[in-house]
This record gives sequence, C-alpha cells and structure tokens, in this order.
Amino acid sequence: MVQELVKNLIHVKQIFAKGYDGNSHIQEVIPTNVSEKFPVDVNILKYLHNFAVKNPIYHNHYEQEIDGISCTVYEGDINDYWLNSIKHGSSCQPFYPTWIMSAFVMVQMAKQFGYSELVDIGSGDGRIAFCGNILELNSYSIEIDEVLVELQNTICKSTKQNFNPICHDALEFDYSSLNLKKPVFFIGGLAQMGGDVLATSIIDKINLIINLNNDAGIVFAGTDTKRQLSGNLGNGGWSSLIEKHNLKVIDTVSLPTIWTFDQDVETPYIYTEFK
Repeated sequence: MVQELVKNLIHVKQIFAKGYDGNSHIQEVIPTNVSEKFPVDVNILKYLHNFAVKNPIYHNHYEQEIDGISCTVYEGDINDYWLNSIKHGSSCQPFYPTWIMSAFVMVQMAKQFGYSELVDIGSGDGRIAFCGNILELNSYSIEIDEVLVELQNTICKSTKQNFNPICHDALEFDYSSLNLKKPVFFIGGLAQMGGDVLATSIIDKINLIINLNNDAGIVFAGTDTKRQLSGNLGNGGWSSLIEKHNLKVIDTVSLPTIWTFDQDVETPYIYTEFK
C-alpha cells in the first residue's frame, strides 16, 4: 500500500506543481477524501487536514481536482520562521518543511519497521512528530529555535495532539532521559549543510546508551540534486557517514517537500539501522 501511495502522491505533486499559478511562498496538497489511490484511514486524513488548518504558517486553502483526485491546496508563508531559524549557530538547516502527506508516509513506514518511538531532530513545526503521535508512536520533537517550539505548542493545543515539543540544542540534549526502547530518529538537515555533524552527534549519543543501538533506526533527509551533493551521489549524500558509522540501509523513499516543489526530483529519505 505504501508504494502505491508514494507513487500517487508524487504524481499529484508533479501535475499540481506544473499547473500552479499562485504566488504563495509555500504550497502543498492533501487528498480531500479517502479513495482507491489514497487509501488512508479516514480519521488519520482528518488529523492531517486539521494540522494544516490549525497551523499558523498556512493562510489559505481551497479545493482543486488534480487528475481526477479531489485535493485541498494549502498555501502559506514561512519567511519569518525561516529568518528566525538561521540565527542559531548550531542550526544545520533553515526551516523548510516536508509535505504533511510526506511526513505521514515516512512515519507509516517507520511504524511498519516496528519502531515504537519517534524522535524528530530539528523538527521545525513538528509535523513528523505530529504524524508519529496520530499513528500511536511515542513522539518527541527536538527543536533549537524557541519561536518554532512556540509554534509547535500552539499546534499541540489547537489540535489536541501532544507530540512533546522540546526546546533544546540537539547536540547537547540527554537522550537517555527519554527512556527509549525501540526508537527511530529523524535527522532534519542535509549532510552537505551540516546535517553530518548533527547526525554524528546523535549516533555518538545513541552508542552511549546501553543496548539502544541494537533497536534504534535513523532516517536521513537526502538530496538527488547534483549541485548540492558536491560529488557525493550515494544515498542522497549520506554514503560516507553511513559507512563510517557501520549503518545498514534498509529502505529509501522519495517524497515531495517544500524545497523540491519546483523540481522534477523529490527528496529521498534513507532508512538505516545499526549493523
């Protein structure tokens, strides 16, 4: 089911992007209804729409049929949050979110791999942790920027979904305090933009917690854009780190994100575990 969902989401995104004539800073789509091409639980779909409706970064939404599929388009602006997010010295990437539907797919895959907890590192507005919460994973949202954490707290209250926003530098956070058993860590940041430093720190901290690396997984956001890869084309730019830390790639999925909206390629997410 996930593979078909991914294929149909990419298809809708590419058609929508080619025909989009609006002028909003960001835009994304969520299927309006459950259908054969989007066989998502009806309550989960309602939660995803509710996240967008209650999220202050979106200022408009409207219905649009895209290749026969009824969709809701959400338009927004993240300029203020983007500017604020780059002020932190240890921030690995400015606030540029994945699509809400992409976040759902990523977490659904993690759940199918058997993870029971989710830790989103550099979580932005908390959409990945939110999806973890509605899919019944114990979720934690680590974000260094206090304005984004305030945004997450607003969303938690308005959606009545507590995905545990934590305002902290992920490089300094004590992950043993979460009492994790079988977690998946999502790393927010491309390897080429400092994400490798962040990921190395997280891996080192995982290795310090007794037996945790036996059951932990790490998901990296990569890129297939050659100008961003600087010659490293493997695993979205993460090959060197994966090899260095003795990780094993168990799956890769490419999904729409805000930063690939105007591109023909999507963003690859690489699922790994410790060997």
